[in-house]
Amino acid sequence: MIAETVCAAVSAAGLGIALITAWRKRFLAATRIAAYSLVPIGLVMTGVVEWLAGTAFSPTAWAGFGLLGLAWVLFMTTRAVERRRGGTREERKGRKERRSAGAAAQPGAVAPKASAPSLGQGSHPASRPAAGGDDDFSDIEAILKKHGI
Repeated sequence: MIAETVCAAVSAAGLGIALITAWRKRFLAATRIAAYSLVPIGLVMTGVVEWLAGTAFSPTAWAGFGLLGLAWVLFMTTRAVERRRGGTREERKGRKERRSAGAAAQPGAVAPKASAPSLGQGSHPASRPAAGGDDDFSDIEAILKKHGI
């Protein structure tokens, strides 16, 4: 009963402020204030306020909200642990199987037989001797050879 009275008073005050705002020739703002002012009385008339007031003072409802919160915390904890581990057990097993199948299907570098004959012996940049010394660019040459460049 008190919640309904408070909502009615808030609506009446809001409509009064909207009237004063309209008196000052700010019609758009007055319309917006009037719209916000009608929400509390509309909630009272639909019964939402009564339901909320009954829920707010019900220990059973609070226990239910507590259990919902606990379920949410447990769910989020399991999601965080899954992300930290790298997915569920089935997902990790599937990734491991795909990796082993991919490694068996493609031995060596990417298309090594297709790139070697087409480049020829002398045109490969990594096959030329380094100008400054062998040890200066040897690691770069190894990377280029690894990628077939």
